[in-house]
Amino acid sequence: MKRKSALNSIAALAVTLTASTVLSASGAQAADAYLKQILDRGVVRVGVQGAFKPWSFPAPDGSMQGIEVDLAQSVADALGVELEPVMITSANRMQFLQQGKIDLIIGGMYDTAERRKVIGIIEPAYWSSGPTLLAKEGVIKDWKDIAGKPVCGKQGNYYNKQVETEYDATIISFTGNTEAKQALRDGKCIAWLYDDAPIMADLASGEWEGYEMAVPVLYDNPWAAAVPLPTDCRKGRGRP
Repeated sequence: MKRKSALNSIAALAVTLTASTVLSASGAQAADAYLKQILDRGVVRVGVQGAFKPWSFPAPDGSMQGIEVDLAQSVADALGVELEPVMITSANRMQFLQQGKIDLIIGGMYDTAERRKVIGIIEPAYWSSGPTLLAKEGVIKDWKDIAGKPVCGKQGNYYNKQVETEYDATIISFTGNTEAKQALRDGKCIAWLYDDAPIMADLASGEWEGYEMAVPVLYDNPWAAAVPLPTDCRKGRGRP
């Protein structure tokens, strides 16, 4: 599995993100208006996933913490504004960006050709990951073992349909990770389909004794931050 050292590149990437937040909209007028609204508000609203260790997750005091939250804070610091982390999900993050509910996504999002049609993807990517399976030890040896079987997944993940089509599995989608993983424990599905990074974090937590990451990663893709496209900027970016 290919990896980028996110921890070592946060400072450099923050500069890139800050510049891209302004310039990737390509068009000085739209970019100026977009930046002005953030600066006038004094807050940059960054969409992060809230149950995605070690990337973003709740601290004991209720605030958000994690690698992506640190990256978002670096962007806010570079802009000279406050950070407002906004909880997003795989199903609503692009809509939140397009609707002006957030200014920037830093939330475990794959860079795909389809997404580039509707949102502004920022380069370089800050990580790469892909889907794998969490299952009881010895139950699954190969991806083909899920054929005809129920597999728990998270709503909004692009690879759900691909796995369903290519491996003839029945994906049972849940709105949250907690519900999906509980369904796995309850025996409602043979495996949990999700990104390898959080699955490895779950296994390392000691709370999943008797389970394993059963198969190699598929569709290894870069993770990217994103801003609105110029049309979204012209439509407005929410209240100042």
